[in-house]
Amino acid sequence: MSTSFSMPLRVYMEDTDAGGIVYYVNYLKFMERARSEWLREQGLNQQTLLDEGTQLVVYRLACHYAKPARLDEALEITARVTDIGRCRVTFEQFVMRGEELLCSATVEIACLSAERMRPKAWPASFQSQLQTLVIS
Repeated sequence: MSTSFSMPLRVYMEDTDAGGIVYYVNYLKFMERARSEWLREQGLNQQTLLDEGTQLVVYRLACHYAKPARLDEALEITARVTDIGRCRVTFEQFVMRGEELLCSATVEIACLSAERMRPKAWPASFQSQLQTLVIS
C-alpha cells in the first residue's frame, strides 16, 4: 500500500465562477477524487465497500484556502494518511500549482455500517493494510 498519493487535475470552466476562479467548494471535490483514487490504488473502491455493507463519510474537515486557482491551470492534488483509528482514518491533503500551495486540508473519514449508519471497524483485511500507512 502507498503512504501518499498524488494526481494531476486540469481546471475546467465547470470548476470556476464567472471570473474564472475555482469556486471554493470544488477544492473539496478535487480532494474527494484524490482520496477515492488513493483507495482504488489500494485495491478497493467505494462500490465494493458498499456491497460489503461499509460506507465511508467525511466526519470532520478543516480547510485553509491560501491562493486561487484559475481556469485551465494544471494542479496536483495529494492525499496522505496521518492517523488511523478503529473506525476512522485521517488524511492530510494539498492542492498545488507547481510548488505553490493553493489549498490544504485535514480530512477525517469515518467507517460506517451502511445498513445502520453507525460507526463500525474497518474490514479486517483493510485494517491491517491501513496500519502500515501512517506517516508521523
